[in-house]
Amino acid sequence: MQTVIEKLNENLKLVYRQALDADKKLDELQQQGHGKFQALFAEDAGFDFAAKRFKPYVLDIAADVEALSQSEQLDEALLTKTVFKLQQLIQLLATFK
Repeated sequence: MQTVIEKLNENLKLVYRQALDADKKLDELQQQGHGKFQALFAEDAGFDFAAKRFKPYVLDIAADVEALSQSEQLDEALLTKTVFKLQQLIQLLATFK
């Protein structure tokens, strides 16, 4: 279980840096009058909220990873949901580049 948490945290660190860069680009685009959207993800992406920047999504996944690391036994449902959200985020960041 510890290895899974470590891998998730490694991916989160990479995604966090990419998210900050992407958010900066989104800020620039919005200042130029572009980026008129309500949320980065559709409702079926696994997130319980909508945001116009990447950082809140990274923080949401980080909270899930923290909850996983605190539990005595591996919560497979939470792990599945966390990995799914992380995949969605990685895919969108790759597309955004």
